[in-house]
Parts: sequence; C-alpha cells; structure tokens
Amino acid sequence: MFTRILIIVLDSVGIGELPDAARYGDSGANTLSNIARSQGGLFLPTLERLGLGCIFPILGVQNHNHPQASYGKMAEISVGKDTTSGHWELAGCPLFKEFPVYPNGFPRDLIDSFEKYTGKKVLGNIPASGTEIIQQFGDEHCRTGYPIIYTSADSVFQIAAHEQIIPVNELYDICEITRSKVCIGQHAVGRIIARPFIGSSGKFFRTPNRHDYSLKPPEHTMLDILGKSGLSVYGIGKIGDIYAQQGLTKSISSKSNEHGMLLTQQALIQQRQAGVIMTNLVEFDSMYGHRNDPLGYKHALEKFDLQLNILLNYLTDNDLLIITADHGCDPTLPGTDHTREYVPLLVYHKNTLGRSLGTRSTFADVSATVLENFKLPKMKFGTSFINVIRGEKG
Repeated sequence: MFTRILIIVLDSVGIGELPDAARYGDSGANTLSNIARSQGGLFLPTLERLGLGCIFPILGVQNHNHPQASYGKMAEISVGKDTTSGHWELAGCPLFKEFPVYPNGFPRDLIDSFEKYTGKKVLGNIPASGTEIIQQFGDEHCRTGYPIIYTSADSVFQIAAHEQIIPVNELYDICEITRSKVCIGQHAVGRIIARPFIGSSGKFFRTPNRHDYSLKPPEHTMLDILGKSGLSVYGIGKIGDIYAQQGLTKSISSKSNEHGMLLTQQALIQQRQAGVIMTNLVEFDSMYGHRNDPLGYKHALEKFDLQLNILLNYLTDNDLLIITADHGCDPTLPGTDHTREYVPLLVYHKNTLGRSLGTRSTFADVSATVLENFKLPKMKFGTSFINVIRGEKG
C-alpha cells in the first residue's frame, strides 16, 4: 500500500478530442499537441521522461522507450466539459445531467432574484471574457457601485467588482447569497465565481482573490470516503471550492500555478499522515486557454515541468504521484471555451517501472485506484489500475 497519493490536476490540459467532441463543437481539439504544433514544439524534459510522449505525439516531446511513470489517457463519461464535472468524476461521482448554461445572459427572473436578495442592481448580464467585460463596464461600475454580472459557455454565474468599490469580503458575501438563495432549482449553476479587480479606467485588471462557490456533489465522493476513514485529505488551489469543502481535512487556496506547486511541495514535507494530497493548477485554463494564448500556455507548461522536476525529489518510497487533467481548453481553436478531450494520465512511483495504462473509459478510474490502495469500499464507477502500477497480473 502507498501511504500517500498525490494527485495534480493540470486544469484544461487535454490530449485529444473525444469521440463525441463534434457534438460539443470541438472537432480537432488537442490542447497539448496543437499548442506544441503552433509554437514549434514544447520543451518538457521531466514530463517526457515520465512518459507524456508515449500517450500521444507531441512535437518536441519524445516517445520515451523506458518511461519512469505508467502512462495512458482517460475519457470522460460525464456530460459537458467543465471543471466541476471533470473533478467530480475524478473523485468517482460522474455527472449525467448537464448544468444550466445561459448563452444569451441570465433571464430576468433570475436577475430580479439577485437584486432582491443582495440589494444590488447589476451591470452586464452577458456572456463575456472576464478580462474584457471589466474594461467595458468598469467605469460605470465605479460610478454606480453596481456589480458586473456575466457568464460563459460554462455553467457559471460570475460577479466582478472593484476591490475599492465592493470590498472582497462583501463580494464573497454576495456570492454566498447568490449560491444559497438565487441560483437554486432550475438555475442551480455549477459555480458562482467572485471576480475581484483593481486599477483605473482603461487599466482594470483582475486580482488573485477569485473565489468559487460550487454546488455540493450529488453523492459521496472519494474524498468523503477517505475523510470518514480517518485519512488525511489535503486540497490545494481550487480543490476546496470545487468540492464545496466536502471530505477535506485541510484546504488551502493558491494564487498561481507556481504558488500551487510550492504549497504542494510544502505539503509533501509537512503532511506525513496517510492519505491524499490533491492540487489544482488553474492558470493553464484561466490565463491561457480561455484567452487563446498558446505561447503563454507553452511557457506555463514548461515552467510547471521545471517545478515538477524539483517536486519529484520530495516523494518518498511510500508515495504515489498521479498527474492528470479535468477537460481541455485548446487555445488554438476558435472561441474561448473548454474543449471535450481525453486527459493525460501519468502515474509515478520512484521504485516502479512505467507501464501502459491504455485508454481508460472514465476519469473515475483515479478514485477507484485510490480507494483500492487504501483498502476502502469500491464506488459505483471506475476501475482501479493499482495492479498495473505494482506490476501485478489481473
């Protein structure tokens, strides 16, 4: 049995279109491969030696003959292609009913409810890029004090406010009211997102004080089972938000990918209890995927690769590392939405040879593997690959 399992979720780092991608408008999506092609290749020596190039051809990343990690890719059985359903499926709780989305903005009755319960009139109420909408409505927001409301192709109700007009804690209160009293029933979106910003006219920019308010998973997840069994469950980055703090014994937010990796490194040093450390690195998605910035995405991947090389030194003989993702967000395709893709799967143990894990039928294979490792009851979905990691048959 591995004493600790570290799961790093590279938010939006997909590795090729799923068979049903066309239904989502995502034909040709391949976040990793298309970024590499558009930028003349990726330099990812750490991921390369772990076996990333064995999963799918990626320009600049060789297919290593003797990868140090076991490798494969996973399909999503949940409907949609969002952060919440991807993470819930990783934890053994796939979602088969799509969250509501609002391609034309929120209906009047929902806005009326927001204004009633928060006491705030609104600006915006359109699908928009978060960086663009604060430039469009920022001046009016500063004059009126009205929060800026917007959505995207995802099931999100986003609330942007200047930190000097609506202080961060007040914005968080507004989001909590929205989660509990406004976006309920047929309007129960996947996430309410606080989007604080600062700056002046023409130069507004978002701060790291974003906060997500997710729905609670409809059923118990792997995290609940681990926590109730007395194991440590440490969430880093958006993990606490995504799972609505359910099942976590400790949660800490991060300000960036780099900060998230540093917190993960500290957790490996400080958290010696048996259990799981789960980290989400959101900037691949929020800073580069949604902004159609393949060059920035390339640099972020290469920076992560350097930090991963350092992190590997802190893993002990009793640790297992799982690197995967929750969906794609191919910045080379038209549009700024998530893309319906396979996600990579790399599973590393310092004293074990890498083996092929093939194409897994669901992200829930991660939770099945974790639970089998700790000799805990199986969930409905997922097939463990722990025997492959250990080099066992069957």
